[in-house]
Amino acid sequence: MKYANHIGWSDVDPYEVVRVVSDKTIEIREMDAERDHSVKLEFIPGGFSAHCRNQRDQKWFIKSNPENPVTRIRLGKKGWKDAHGRRFVLDDEPVKFYDYNF
Repeated sequence: MKYANHIGWSDVDPYEVVRVVSDKTIEIREMDAERDHSVKLEFIPGGFSAHCRNQRDQKWFIKSNPENPVTRIRLGKKGWKDAHGRRFVLDDEPVKFYDYNF
């Protein structure tokens, strides 16, 4: 797998695998993500301030940034986590998702 996507409550942030240390330890680096504004998101009144009707249509430009810090994740009984307990999922593609409705 080339990527490790950080799974927040409902948001997802892309990280790239920098180095495989062992079967249970990987070094990763967060990737830069910029929203593609050509996709027009539709907001209607509701929720805290508004509800995004088509948030699953969002698209992102994702690129590597060697200036971002490298961190380690480790495989445990409950999957891949960093030292702060944040969860990661390994994948062949980087994923960015922002939950506008949370």
